[in-house]
Amino acid sequence: MVQQFLQVLQIVAPVFLLAFAGYVWGRLKLNFDLEFITRLAVNFSMPCLIFAVLVKVEIEPRAVRDMALAALAAYAGLGLVLWLALRAAGWSVRTYLVPGTFGNTGNIGLPVALFAYGEPGLAFAIVIFAIMAILQFTVGIYIVAGSGSVLQVLRQPLVYASVLGGLFAFEGWEIPAWALNSLDLAGQIAIPAMLLTLGVSIANLSVGEVGRATLLSLLKLAAAAAVAVAVAWAFGLQGAARGSLILQIIMPVAVTSYLLAERYRAGPDRIAGAVVVSTLVAAIAVPVALAILL
Repeated sequence: MVQQFLQVLQIVAPVFLLAFAGYVWGRLKLNFDLEFITRLAVNFSMPCLIFAVLVKVEIEPRAVRDMALAALAAYAGLGLVLWLALRAAGWSVRTYLVPGTFGNTGNIGLPVALFAYGEPGLAFAIVIFAIMAILQFTVGIYIVAGSGSVLQVLRQPLVYASVLGGLFAFEGWEIPAWALNSLDLAGQIAIPAMLLTLGVSIANLSVGEVGRATLLSLLKLAAAAAVAVAVAWAFGLQGAARGSLILQIIMPVAVTSYLLAERYRAGPDRIAGAVVVSTLVAAIAVPVALAILL
C-alpha cells in the first residue's frame, strides 16, 4: 500500500505542484504573458514534442491506429451520454456539452501519461490529444457557435505534427540525430509551460455557479470513466494503451472550453466555474485512477 501510494505520488505531484506554482504566480499578479506563452507552447513546442515522440517511440503502427479509433469511439460515446443527460436535466447543450466531452488532455493528461507509463504512454496520450483537438476545433466549435470550419483544424500546427509523426512512425522513416535532438529539446518546453499556464489561467478565472459546476464535474467524471473503461475493453487495450485512454478521457474541463465559451458567448462564467471545480476534483480522481490502473 505504501509503495503504491509513493508510486502515485511520484506521478501526480510534479503535475499538480507545477500547476499550483502557476496559480500562485497568477494570484500574486506577477508578470506572465499568458497569450505569448500559450502560443509558444501550442504552436511551437507542442508540435515539436508530438513529432519527436511519435518518431522515436517503439510502438506498432497498428497500436497507434487502434488508439485513434478508440479515442474517436470514446469521445462519441461520452458526447452521446452527456447530450442525453443534459437534455434530461434541461441544461444548455450549447454551453455544457463541449466542456463535458473534451477534457484537459494537454496540460494535465500528457504529463500524467508520461510519468505513469513513460514514452509509450506519452505517445498514446498524444494520439488521443490530437484526436480531441481535431474534434474540438470542428464539431466542438459547431456546437458552441452554431457553425464550424475545417480551416480551424488546418491552422493548428499540432495537427500537422501528429499526421507527419504518425506517417514517419508507420513507414519506419528516420530523421538525422541532430534534427531529432533539436526537436526533442524544443519539445521539453511544452509540458512545464502548459502546466504553469493552466495555473495562471485558473487564478485569473471568475468562478460562477459553483453548485452547477460541481454537478457537471462529477457527471463528466462518472460518464467519462464508464465510457473509457467500456471502450478499452471493446478494443482489447492493455497496459499503457488502456491506462492512457482512461486517464485522458477522465481529464477535467479544459481552459480551451472556457475560451470558446467566451468567444462565442456561451456562458463563459459557468464554464470558468467548471474548469476550476473539475480541476480540483481531478486532483483527487486522477490519483485514485492511477492507484487502480497501475
